[in-house]
Amino acid sequence: MSLAFCGSENNSAAYNVDHGVLNNGCFLDALTVVPHVFLLFITFPILFVGWGSQSSKVHIHHSTWLHFPGHNLRWILTFILLFVLVCEIAEGIVSDGFTQSHNLHLYMPAGLAFMAAITSIVYYHNIETSNFPKLLTALLIYWILAFVTKTIKFAKYTEHGVGLRQLRFCITGLLSLLYGLLLAVEINVILGRRYMCFAHPTEVKPPEDLQDLGVRFLQPFVNLLSKSTYWWMNTFITSAHRRPIDLKIIGRLPIAMRALTNYLHLREAFEAQRKPQGALPHGPKPIWRALRQAFGRPLILSITFRFMADLLGFAGPLCISGIVHHISKENRTIQPPTFFQILNMRLLGIYFISSEEFLANAYVLAVLLFSALLLQRTFLQASYYVAIETGINLRGAIQTKIYNKIMRLCTSNMSMGEMTVGQICNLVAIDTNQLTWFFFLCPNLWAMPVQIVVGVILLYYLLGISALIGATVIAVLAPVQYFVATKLSQAQKSTLEYSSERLKKTNELLRGIKLLKLYAWEHIFCQNVEEMRDKELTSLKAFALYTSISSKSISPHPFLKLNIRLGNCPLKVVNRKRPDRDEWKSYGLQEDHEEEAFGLCDEDICIKVIGYFTWTDGPPTLANIDIKIPFGQLTMIVGQVGCGKSSLLLAALGEMQKLSGSVNWNSVLLFMAGKLLCNAVLLLDRKRGSVAYASQKPWLLNTTLVENITFEMPLIKQRYKTVIEACSLQPDIDILPQGDQTEIGDRGIILSGGQRQRISVARALYQTTNVVFLDDPFSALDIHLSDHLMQEGILKLLREEKRTVVLVTHKLQYLPHADWIIAMKDGTIQTEGTLKDIQNTEPELFEQWKTLMHRQDQEFEKEMVAESMSTLERKNLRRTMYSREALKTEDEDEEESVESEDEDNLSQVMRHRTTIPWRSCGTYLSSAGLILLPLLLLSQLFKHSFMVAIDYWLAHWTSHVIAAKIEATGRNCTSAQECGFSHSSYLLVFSVLCCLGIILCLVTSVAVEWTGLRVAKELHRSLLSNIVLAPMRLFETTPLGSLLNRFSSDTNTIDQHIPATLECLSRSTLLCVSAMGVISYVTPVFLIALFPLAIICYFIQKYFRVASKDLQQLEDTTQLPLLAHFSETVEGLTTIRAFRYEDRFRKRLLEFTDANNIASLFLTAANRWLEVRMEYIGACIVLIAAVASITNSLYNHLSSGLVGLGLTYALMVSNYLNWMVRNLADMEVQLGSVKRINGLLKTEPESYEGLLTASQVPDGWPQQGEIQIQNLSVRYDSTLKPVLKHVNAHINPGEKIGICGRTGSGKSSFSLAFFRMVDAFEGRIIIDGIDIAKLPLQTLRSRLSIILQDPILFSGTIRFNLDPEMKATDSMLWEALEIAQLKPVVKTLPGGLDAMVTEGGENFSQGQRQLFCLARAFVRKSSILIMDEATASIDMATESILQKVVMTAFADRTVVIIAHRVHTILNADLVIVIKRGLILEYDKPEVLLEREDSVFASFVQADK
Repeated sequence: MSLAFCGSENNSAAYNVDHGVLNNGCFLDALTVVPHVFLLFITFPILFVGWGSQSSKVHIHHSTWLHFPGHNLRWILTFILLFVLVCEIAEGIVSDGFTQSHNLHLYMPAGLAFMAAITSIVYYHNIETSNFPKLLTALLIYWILAFVTKTIKFAKYTEHGVGLRQLRFCITGLLSLLYGLLLAVEINVILGRRYMCFAHPTEVKPPEDLQDLGVRFLQPFVNLLSKSTYWWMNTFITSAHRRPIDLKIIGRLPIAMRALTNYLHLREAFEAQRKPQGALPHGPKPIWRALRQAFGRPLILSITFRFMADLLGFAGPLCISGIVHHISKENRTIQPPTFFQILNMRLLGIYFISSEEFLANAYVLAVLLFSALLLQRTFLQASYYVAIETGINLRGAIQTKIYNKIMRLCTSNMSMGEMTVGQICNLVAIDTNQLTWFFFLCPNLWAMPVQIVVGVILLYYLLGISALIGATVIAVLAPVQYFVATKLSQAQKSTLEYSSERLKKTNELLRGIKLLKLYAWEHIFCQNVEEMRDKELTSLKAFALYTSISSKSISPHPFLKLNIRLGNCPLKVVNRKRPDRDEWKSYGLQEDHEEEAFGLCDEDICIKVIGYFTWTDGPPTLANIDIKIPFGQLTMIVGQVGCGKSSLLLAALGEMQKLSGSVNWNSVLLFMAGKLLCNAVLLLDRKRGSVAYASQKPWLLNTTLVENITFEMPLIKQRYKTVIEACSLQPDIDILPQGDQTEIGDRGIILSGGQRQRISVARALYQTTNVVFLDDPFSALDIHLSDHLMQEGILKLLREEKRTVVLVTHKLQYLPHADWIIAMKDGTIQTEGTLKDIQNTEPELFEQWKTLMHRQDQEFEKEMVAESMSTLERKNLRRTMYSREALKTEDEDEEESVESEDEDNLSQVMRHRTTIPWRSCGTYLSSAGLILLPLLLLSQLFKHSFMVAIDYWLAHWTSHVIAAKIEATGRNCTSAQECGFSHSSYLLVFSVLCCLGIILCLVTSVAVEWTGLRVAKELHRSLLSNIVLAPMRLFETTPLGSLLNRFSSDTNTIDQHIPATLECLSRSTLLCVSAMGVISYVTPVFLIALFPLAIICYFIQKYFRVASKDLQQLEDTTQLPLLAHFSETVEGLTTIRAFRYEDRFRKRLLEFTDANNIASLFLTAANRWLEVRMEYIGACIVLIAAVASITNSLYNHLSSGLVGLGLTYALMVSNYLNWMVRNLADMEVQLGSVKRINGLLKTEPESYEGLLTASQVPDGWPQQGEIQIQNLSVRYDSTLKPVLKHVNAHINPGEKIGICGRTGSGKSSFSLAFFRMVDAFEGRIIIDGIDIAKLPLQTLRSRLSIILQDPILFSGTIRFNLDPEMKATDSMLWEALEIAQLKPVVKTLPGGLDAMVTEGGENFSQGQRQLFCLARAFVRKSSILIMDEATASIDMATESILQKVVMTAFADRTVVIIAHRVHTILNADLVIVIKRGLILEYDKPEVLLEREDSVFASFVQADK
């Protein structure tokens, strides 16, 4: 059939111009072609020829710079225009089918208009991004011409009586309106930018973010098309395949999304609720109101998008229903044209169709289905993105607010266990993320009722009364679902509680693993962890059960369990200074004190403290305090353990709660002509200057050593060098891998206690503050290091700078150097003054000090020992660094921890990133066992087979019903049943299939959940037992945080995430395969189109998987520093506030928060990028399947039931594809947890078995305590050099042996050899006639006692800390406490022996903790006691008493005392002096002291 613009020559009506050319329909259509041709010709040279020369002039992100007014409106109108033009093309083609000849004018102008509309938006985009508004003149002319021609056409239609019943009339009117609106937008651009008809055009600067080339998150700035399709992410995701994504690549956050910006919005909303009296409201409700006010607007936008997506979602089923209806035989007849249509055809030469005729075409419905799917998926992804972006912005604001709250916490909240670091980390890591997910789920809350109501209405329209039965079922099941969701929420809440408690116990186990191994208590603590794990698994089983019985896996919504935590947890704690508001820049200036202090203008006094102070609401910790600290002098605070020395420092810093009195700091000092002047008035505590504070427990940052010392101060090389020398740190720095640029890890994990202490002191020395507080800086140092630090650091460096120094110490030998001394006793001031004053006023106290110092009443004359560095520490450091490298070599499969070295090289990295960890997947599945794994696989296969069978049977049933209806119509039956058709057989089969399907669904769900639980139980049990039995070398070479992560995040991933991801992955894969199979079965031609779509899908998932894995890991790695910063801040709160560094740490928090948020936003955008593409591919599959099915049905008589089946499956393919790729990427990341745990499972355990069994060892062994050491050589590892060489010694029963030597000589190794904690590769130790190498480790270690240098207490009762095995009676425990000088302290505690010890023993002082460790050893009453520098943190008076008690209480036992301070072993029976692993001297102390060349004698002289 020939083609012509106005139809063939026989159609005379098309060329009829008797009534004028404007009354000819073909001419009207030809007239509308003119503007489109004009635009295509005028823009071609500009777009494709002249553009390259102009674009080089633009030096900004010109693909994102939105210049012109009405930008979004123009894009929206253009999208609507394109859709209407598609409808016009379709209408023309359908209309043309009703005539005998083909009329090109019915659809060709619309086709040109479609091309012109696309050209217009491309042209506009290029002009806009290059900022050449004058070239928009072409578009202005085009919109005028298009509007005029369409209006003429619309007017003529109206003149000829064409009305709303004709679809073309409606389309023409709509197009005329759209062109008019676009013309108005163009005129608005002229008025806004003044590029025409104005003398001076408007100058526009780019957005501030885009002037900063570091901002690479462009979603807020790109055009609407790029926003909705995430087109700007293409380059980012494809480049990830060539280079790993890091923080440099993703850049910085836009200003509007930064944590500070959102925090200020939240604070403003919170402040708006301030009551008239000025007080802020408390509780969760004001927080919710503030969140709604600050972040409600974008949430409403997300809900709007979701509404539109849900409404468009109903178009799919309606279109499929229409297609099935119209391709059935009863609807294939074409209705003849009406009289009105014939009249109009005669008048205008055009055939008009109604909208009913238009929608009666199955192909039209297929195109509408495709368009609706595209729009629905776009709106849905936009809703998801806006909700998640809002949640991430909210998270940053809440985290900042929590941090500001922490900065004002009273220290007692931490020390008394009211709020732990773990609780704060949970608040930051879990609860804020739950809020993020609440915002993500919020649109669902509004969308679900709409979905249910509209769904029921449509079902009622299609099915009649049957739909109400379904609605009734939904209504009946709603309470059941609510009950299940509530139970799920409770189960998850209890799981979280048990998980937190398990982690707390695991943390204690790992921190105290050395003590537990030495006491053979591993099994007790391991059992405690296992008991808590069993409770956690029981809770997880309940969660799995409720998940299985629910019709859909309902995860408990976060908002069900968030209501109290956020409202109460950070707000209920005691405010340190109770500010009324939390201003960003001036927190230190807003506190309100209960009393105003008087001005202090004494030129000699720096600080004056008067009053009563407490940590809790009970009796005051410090009572009747009245002290003064003189300017520019050295003040020492001394006293027994627990008398309140550290508390006094903290009271001066304003950390304690003041019951009465005042803390007065003198005003700013001006040094003029050597005279000290007092300027103006007192600065209250809040206005005091910065104080360099070194706490008793060293506090270090997870950063480089040099940054820990300079601590935010500029690096002055000469001063830095002086401080390093004063603290004897240079030898340590020389050993570190990167020198002082080495990152020292979490809490200084790679350093010894002495090194951590010296770095903390070095920080205080480096600062240029007027006041320095040093809290017991010598406790972890030996005598040589202490002397060097005292002489070079305190007496030389600080005194030369005329700084006010307050020193808390137990080293009474330094008292003669003090300018002012404060002696404390039981929380009060015993006396204060110079040493001479105290000698006169308190002669008894002075004599006691003199006795303890072992010296005459004269100034010190001390022999300085040349060796000022701890060699043992250096050896440990070398061993740590070396062993880490060895571990990496041995465990190549284990993923590197955060503290590990950088990646090897780019090629290896890229190769590993593109492969799926199948081995880890095999490890995970094999842990399920031989029964559950086949059950899991078979149940999945059978379940999906039955699902397909049910759908196929429904399609088969439907086809037969339609065929029966057509047959009934032919035979004049009133219904199909009258003609012999019966539903009963179909209903029976359908019911059986449904019942089997439900059973299989339940079986599959149970199999998945129980497989996950079985694997979780097995892996955790294996991990815990392997870790506990591992040699100490693992704990010395692996950061504690890395080990703890295996038990926390990795175990949580295996418990809760991998089972869900595995189930979702298998389900989406099988559904996708079954859908493709069904579509191919219905229309085999679909397989041809499937091939290119499969290739596109492959490349999309290939690029996405790599980018997604990188971004997920980046999100995790950026969260770690954020959480570490929170925990560091909490632990170092007193130090930060003393230094007045709150603002600096807030700034660091913002950096960490923004880094984590930018990674989360990029991950969200990447997920949307994938989902949009997969959804669009799914829409293409639907279109292809629809067209193929319709064609096959019309020409090959395919049953309508199968057509509906194929289209229904096609409609779901996009979801399956999307989830398949997403879950594959998630599984890849989550299997890293299995890989890391599997790496630890390969650790070789200690040899716990011996040649003798436990029953062969005598019950009372060792009874005598005789020790024979024969040619003993030990080393820490087979790869390291020996630390003891050919040691021979014989210790008789009941002897007291003192072991001394230079630091690093091997003293501690000597003690560890008794417990087989080190590798004794030569020689042997015989105790009471039995070679300890033949004993089982558990038996050996349980029969000996040791007291370590570092005091370790566990959370629980005092009774549990002294005797975890619960073997001792109360009288034995009280006896041990009495020996350790702790009985009076414990007696005063509520509960006595059952009084609680907080985590790490924080509710006791450092010295008291050491005494508890002594008592713990006394409880065991073994024949051999080893004391490894057990009195380092104890004052000399208490130490002297203990020495006497040990000598008397253990008179009949063998005691080995390893001493840094040799005066503690002067009363020993024998002394062993070790040097470089060899015994140098071995004799009685009095004999060695008499020898002139004795090394021991030189030690004693140095220790005086």
